[in-house]
Amino acid sequence: MNADRLPAVAPEVTATLVENLSPRLRKRLDAAVTKLGARTTRRDGDTVTIEVDDETELRLHAPGGVVATTDAITCGCLLAPACVHRAAAACAAPAADLAPELVDQPTTGVPDPDSVTDLASASAPASASATAPTSATAPASVPDQTPVPDRTPVLDRTSVPDDRTSASDRTPVPDRTSETAPTSATDRALVTGPAPTPDLDSASSPEVASPDQRAAADALWSAGAAVLEAGVDGAGAVTQSALLRAAHTARLRQLPRAAGAALSVVTLLRAARAGDPSYRTADLVTALAELLGTAHRVGTSSGAELAAVRGRARRPYSPDGSLRLYGLFTEPVVTDSGHGGVRTWVAGSDGRLFTVGDVAPGGVGRALGVADRAVRLGDSALTHRELGRAGLAVAGATVSPDGRLGAGKGVKAVTARGAAWTEPPLAALWETPPSEQAARALRSTSRYADPDGGGSDLLFLDVELLGAVRESGGSCLLARCAGGVPVRLTVADDDPALAHRDNVALLAAAPGTRLRVIGRLVPAPHPRLTLLACSHPTGEGTIDLGFDRLRRADLPDPTAPVHPAPPRPGETGAHSPLYLLERRVEQTVPAGRAALGMLGDVTAETRRIRRAGLPTAAGLLTALCASAARRDRDLFGRLLPADTDGFATYWLAAARYTAAVAESLCSAAWEPTQEDVRQAL
Repeated sequence: MNADRLPAVAPEVTATLVENLSPRLRKRLDAAVTKLGARTTRRDGDTVTIEVDDETELRLHAPGGVVATTDAITCGCLLAPACVHRAAAACAAPAADLAPELVDQPTTGVPDPDSVTDLASASAPASASATAPTSATAPASVPDQTPVPDRTPVLDRTSVPDDRTSASDRTPVPDRTSETAPTSATDRALVTGPAPTPDLDSASSPEVASPDQRAAADALWSAGAAVLEAGVDGAGAVTQSALLRAAHTARLRQLPRAAGAALSVVTLLRAARAGDPSYRTADLVTALAELLGTAHRVGTSSGAELAAVRGRARRPYSPDGSLRLYGLFTEPVVTDSGHGGVRTWVAGSDGRLFTVGDVAPGGVGRALGVADRAVRLGDSALTHRELGRAGLAVAGATVSPDGRLGAGKGVKAVTARGAAWTEPPLAALWETPPSEQAARALRSTSRYADPDGGGSDLLFLDVELLGAVRESGGSCLLARCAGGVPVRLTVADDDPALAHRDNVALLAAAPGTRLRVIGRLVPAPHPRLTLLACSHPTGEGTIDLGFDRLRRADLPDPTAPVHPAPPRPGETGAHSPLYLLERRVEQTVPAGRAALGMLGDVTAETRRIRRAGLPTAAGLLTALCASAARRDRDLFGRLLPADTDGFATYWLAAARYTAAVAESLCSAAWEPTQEDVRQAL
């Protein structure tokens, strides 16, 4: 039985069914989920039936596609309704997120029933900003818990700027010993996070989280720490139900951002335990760090920061008046969840970027078909591919926080003249230096970016192709952009039904060709893009690399002499020692705290990290491994419960730190060096 064939189940339904099981049945729940997954299912309208055995059937009634109550799951066995089958079915089904992701409406208006929602974003895990935890279970300042062993060094907090990260983006590292308590105001700020808001009169005091919201955040923190303690292998249905209960409570307490993070963790845990080929450990690391960090910030934030931490369950479209839009390109959208469609990018006369999307279940076949359908925007008869090269005049436009154009009844749009990439206003997109474009894109693609922060991850570059280069995992197209910076251009989607792979292979056979390209930033220690569109090699028109197919006749003479740029420092296969800390952070997720605690002495690794100029990373690695290995005993020699909150604090600090340093290294890679400039001349 495929979980995708089951209807989505509301989080509170799953949590309630698991909580009502007896301790004996809870121990059998994971095995029951696995066993139920091998059974056949059939659908009859809103009801899905699972054949538990030859004589017993389990039914899930899902009006509207969601099982919203416990009574909607019924079983025909003798132990029902107290049987394990009902809870197993709920745990096997996908978790439902009942909060709509995007609503096409003015901020003060009524939802428009004709709104268009981009389902691709709804299926992706949310990103959130994270810092170190604080709550009743994870204190904000120096925690009063078991001290770190004497071998744990004092973390060099004053060295943070040398590690290319700022204090404002830093996850504070808790110092658990009185001997190493921070003495300066700067150190105290880094350890405890933002200073508490001074007591002011109620009229001028910024809004803070309510006690109920703090309690909900505490529950999320505890549930997330339990996942780190157990690891993927130990985070079975009971652990997941605790996360679902905490997510439901957080949603009721108006904390949709944290609730969404918890649902993402549950979804990824289930994918990992089921052996889903699309699962990546890095995704679960990001989701867990987002969950823990957001839960922490609920208790420490106030005012506008608190509003961002709470998030919005409904992200409304805002009125934007009249817009004159110019088409850029159209890209196929194919998601791991089985959705397919297109996204057309357009630019306004002021340089702002907007998108018009059409994504729904259907995979790559739907993406190829939708490209030639008319866009749902006003009275325009343009198809998506035509809009990518034409223009629109829009009246009564509505725009989402991430730039999606709404298609409500009040929106009027008519076809207008487009503009070439070399003409204003589009030409201005290529005039910004690549390093500035990369810094802007990083702010948008950051693993812990504000979901409502807006921005685009696209880069607009003028490049000279240098040919194909081999790298681990395959090959890519090497090019030189402004300032002589070598950039690697990769395939956006390997699906053979799309044209990406064939087009990039043809371009690699034409070194010396100069093109104007649009790509999506790939965060890496070297400049890297997925190639989405380019100017035609003949200089006439543009190519949507996912749909249009180049021919060899379109390419210039490949025998023209080319002088490839030598590899830059760091591009010859050497890795930053930061990966030593990243590896330990990732190892914790599948194996749990105990496995990390068995690593033993990490002195050699920390010494190597310090030699690379990353003393904070070295301190974090030592503290993380020491916390994982620590198990104290009582007066009778019996082991005490592990300090899960303390370990989660160190893990979150390490995860957030490695992400910040990696993004900083990526940004620095786009800065041209003297050697790059010399090669370009």
